[in-house]
Amino acid sequence: MSLSLSVEFSGGAELLCGNIKKHDIHLPKQDSKWQIKNLLLWLKDNIIQERPELFMQGNTVRPGILVLVNDADWELLGELEYEIQENDQIVFISTLHGG
Repeated sequence: MSLSLSVEFSGGAELLCGNIKKHDIHLPKQDSKWQIKNLLLWLKDNIIQERPELFMQGNTVRPGILVLVNDADWELLGELEYEIQENDQIVFISTLHGG
C-alpha cells in the first residue's frame, strides 16, 4: 500500500518542477517508514525537472527554503528524521528571490 501526501512548492520553488505548485503524491511501500530525508531524494528524482541544485544541497534542502509539515516548521518536528504520515501536507517555500 502506498503512502499518500500533498507536496506544494511556492515562492519561486515551483519553477523547478514545471511551474506546477501542488502535487498529490503516492509514495511506494518500503520496508522502513518514509522520512523527509527519503522524500527529498524521491522529489529530486521524480518531481524536480530542472536545476535540482537550487532545491537540494547535499542531503537536505538548500538554505533559504522553508519547509512546513501540516503548517508547522519542520525544525520543530525533527527535520530530516520526521516520519511522513498518511495525508501529510508538506510545503517548500523559497525565501530567496533573485533580482
